[in-house]
Amino acid sequence: MRVIAGLARGRRLASVPGDETRPITDRAKEALFSILGTRVVGARWLDLFAGTGSVGIEALSRGADAAVFIERSPAALKTVAQNLQHTRLAEGATVVRGDAFRYLAGPVEEPFDYVFVAPPQYQGLWLRALLLLDGRPELLAPAGEVIVQIHPKEYVEPDLAALQLVDTRRYGSVQLDFYNLKD
Repeated sequence: MRVIAGLARGRRLASVPGDETRPITDRAKEALFSILGTRVVGARWLDLFAGTGSVGIEALSRGADAAVFIERSPAALKTVAQNLQHTRLAEGATVVRGDAFRYLAGPVEEPFDYVFVAPPQYQGLWLRALLLLDGRPELLAPAGEVIVQIHPKEYVEPDLAALQLVDTRRYGSVQLDFYNLKD
């Protein structure tokens, strides 16, 4: 696992010990950021269930202004901090130890341009997070996007009021679903 482009290009990222997290593959991450292109520059990111912090770190490396990493696992938090230090991208980062659902339910100072949701698989956590985001559209900037990483077998059609699915991409066992605010 590495940073693909930008300021920290080529730097290897540490993994969280054990099988508690499922990092995004380099192939899927490269495709994600290829889709987003220059829209990443100057953006605010929320990396829910951060794990290694790979996606938020990639965003910072590519010019995002800020990334907030939410994680409750002590081992994962240590890994995120280590990866931010190693990539020298800690300045734009905020690491929050806590529950992603509590964070989504609480006050947020400024809306996010991107919310990346990649929880542990097969527990329905992605859907729970997506529904919370759907109920709090103020968490997203007007042109903001929610990106959900799941295994294709996990997908179920969500009943959404404020968000709409605009794209789905598959890269092996990784499915990326893109949601934005309805007009």
